[in-house]
Amino acid sequence: MIVRFGYVAMSTTVQHASPSRTMTFKTFQGIEDRAAALRRLESIARENLHNTLRLLRHNAAHGIQVYRFSSKLIPLATHGELGDWNPYPVLQDAFEEIGDFVKKHEMRVSFHPDHFTVLSTPRPEVLRNSIRDLEHHVAMLQAMGLSGQAKNNIHVGGAYGDKPSAAERFIQNVTALPDEIKERLTFENDDKTFNAVETLDICKKLGIPMVLDIHHQWVNNEGESPADLWEDIMKTWTTPYAQAGSSPDHPLPPKIHTSSPKSVSDPRGHADHVIVTPLLDFLRKIAPTTKQVDVMLEAKLKDGALFTLMADLAEFHNEGVEIIDEATVVIKG
Repeated sequence: MIVRFGYVAMSTTVQHASPSRTMTFKTFQGIEDRAAALRRLESIARENLHNTLRLLRHNAAHGIQVYRFSSKLIPLATHGELGDWNPYPVLQDAFEEIGDFVKKHEMRVSFHPDHFTVLSTPRPEVLRNSIRDLEHHVAMLQAMGLSGQAKNNIHVGGAYGDKPSAAERFIQNVTALPDEIKERLTFENDDKTFNAVETLDICKKLGIPMVLDIHHQWVNNEGESPADLWEDIMKTWTTPYAQAGSSPDHPLPPKIHTSSPKSVSDPRGHADHVIVTPLLDFLRKIAPTTKQVDVMLEAKLKDGALFTLMADLAEFHNEGVEIIDEATVVIKG
């Protein structure tokens, strides 16, 4: 089984390359000339996009083909007071440069819209804002010229005191979304509310692929091991929505998230690094039935944690782990 590792948004090894610089709306309001304030936002966005391209070049140099973009590439992009602002024409060249690089190096990229993007909500205004945020993320991927292989990963959301009703509301709201949003969605189990079993059931009903977060599953489960669910999770990656933009010869492989508990007292928090043995145990269990899987590391030290994990995996070279490059291994089942 081929395993490719990636990291989230920021680098701890490339200096001065934040893709998430922002501006508060209070600061925006403090600039008397609104046109000048908008130009300032666009300037910050261009710097974020430039740093994103720097990080992608860093990734290519180290064989890292899995990467999650920052959702904060364009400051205040979905703020209610800026609904008349369209930053894309002035930023189109920067977005295209990123997309061209991703396609040239055959990278797998994604977004993870923030926690306020909640489709299980009973509040109409929250639902409208959530859909607007998803539209924004789709627009960024379209500006890059990327196909439906580039996904937006979200959680199911809150239970609001009635989990079955929240799940049904989520299903209804997702069903009503246009296909251009649905074909880019993946759903992830969370660490407190919708566990892996419940998330998998929703994914099956909607034909949307499931991203298994094995850390979340360890702290929020119904007694099952993550490997027990893997066969059914893999099937969610065979649906038309899952494979939008893929060719039959190169299907999009399943994806998982992993991290390690921050401490005994904070088992849900993310540690700086990923402990190799629990992750390797899971990968060995799924290897006999899985051709390839992509693993997003959600460790605090980002790419630094990836490089440390690869060094740890190299210690198992006589135990069925073959190092391919700086971010890819083969696990022999």
